[in-house]
Amino acid sequence: MKTQYYTACSLDGFIAAAGDSLDWLFSLGNPADTSYPAFIEDVGALAMGSATYEWMLKHVIAPDADHPEPWPYQQPTWVFTTRTLPGIPGADIRFARGDVRPVHAAMVDAANGKNVWLVGGGDLVGQFHDHGLLDELFVQFGSVTLGAGKPLLPRAIVDPPLKLLSARAMGAGFAELHYEVQRDGDSSRAGTT
Repeated sequence: MKTQYYTACSLDGFIAAAGDSLDWLFSLGNPADTSYPAFIEDVGALAMGSATYEWMLKHVIAPDADHPEPWPYQQPTWVFTTRTLPGIPGADIRFARGDVRPVHAAMVDAANGKNVWLVGGGDLVGQFHDHGLLDELFVQFGSVTLGAGKPLLPRAIVDPPLKLLSARAMGAGFAELHYEVQRDGDSSRAGTT
């Protein structure tokens, strides 16, 4: 069981353009042609921030979305927010706030031996990293630059650096880098086996 940040970003390190736009991302290809289908099979629980959740409500779930779809996850999903947000009928969505550690413990329990996926945003993932709860990153760098937007992971991770496990091309638009988060002098991490 691992806690993983699986995401796509621009070549200059932004997961969303100014105004939370993801138009740049969808122009680069179909998620079914990436590692996503295999990745999601091993996910038992998810966490996301309120901006990610609200983007999904507006652009995926809403009746006036370009191509409305049902909630895409069967797994329990924790949404970190300081506000009251609407739920989605039939979806296992749990709202959380504050310290990520007790929520992570609940997520690990709910995942039942499968992985925990930190969907985003970058600051939320950084909070898991700050508490030693992030194990791996899968970052698909798209072949565009945005110049500004929401950063991939607004943290300094320098010593020890991330350990590159693999790099591979995905179609004409993406390069996926898979990293392990290393710890000072101790390879054991909370939530890993």
